[in-house]
Amino acid sequence: MQLPTLEEIQSATQVVRAVMPPTPQYTWPLLNARAGTEVWVKHENHSPVGAFKLRGAAVYMDWLKKSQPLVTGVIAATRGNHGQGVALAAARLGLTSVIVVPHGNSREKNRAMQALGAELIEHGEDFQAALEHAGVLAEARGLHPVPSFHPLLVHGTATYALEFFQEAPELDAVYVPIGLGSSICGMIAVRNALVLKTKIVGVVAEDAPAYAISFRERKAVSAAANSLLADGLSCRVPVPKALEIILANVDHIVEVKEGEIAAAMRAYYEDTHNVAEGAAGAGLAAVLKEREALRGRRVGVVLTGGNVDRELFLDALKTA
Repeated sequence: MQLPTLEEIQSATQVVRAVMPPTPQYTWPLLNARAGTEVWVKHENHSPVGAFKLRGAAVYMDWLKKSQPLVTGVIAATRGNHGQGVALAAARLGLTSVIVVPHGNSREKNRAMQALGAELIEHGEDFQAALEHAGVLAEARGLHPVPSFHPLLVHGTATYALEFFQEAPELDAVYVPIGLGSSICGMIAVRNALVLKTKIVGVVAEDAPAYAISFRERKAVSAAANSLLADGLSCRVPVPKALEIILANVDHIVEVKEGEIAAAMRAYYEDTHNVAEGAAGAGLAAVLKEREALRGRRVGVVLTGGNVDRELFLDALKTA
């Protein structure tokens, strides 16, 4: 898969601007003290759906409306944030949306998708099962399937990376959580397009290690995905195109434990008073885990979203 060029990312930015403004990037003194180095946070939790996924959905839906004007409805599988992005982007263009989630999915993310106009269907025990069912429903109901990884989604996610690299000081490394890979591929695309020396570091949950194992083995390896806190990272089957880009461009991948993710969620709240969902906390968890190696460096971390159920967040705050 070809990564988007700078011109393509700038074009995608124009599409995204019709849906949302740029999100901020801040460095927080308390967080810096905790990490032992200068940390810049890209606040994608400030988007209209509380996560970065709206960017890719907006770009994809804009293309769909222009290239396939007879399409009236779309379907997607999600653990929540992709579905919210798809639902909002579809509604803006007059399209109906059907979102398939696994049983036991986040109640608050489910409610948010329904509030955005989506028809919600629960199926299967994990994301992969929901994804496969969405494919069956797409054919049966004549709906356009919106993929969870696609070059146009990477164009969209790259828009936040462009904002980050242009507005923050020069970064030695950026830590990016990996679900299926659109976010880290967007970050890689911008780093490469701007010819920067910044290292890109991937982050996965230890309880959803498919990409970490695949990175070590240099080939796609499926693995169980059971992270309770980082549901957005709980994908058991790597996307070959994403893995190819990751293998060629990522410095290393850090695996973080549930307790480390919870500690990062607490740190975000205590040091910045921002709410981070587990997948978003994973990036900071990796920075804190590699604290000694990062001393004296300037690092970036992506707070990818703040959509977490109240009970999970309260449990994370109470854990010591």
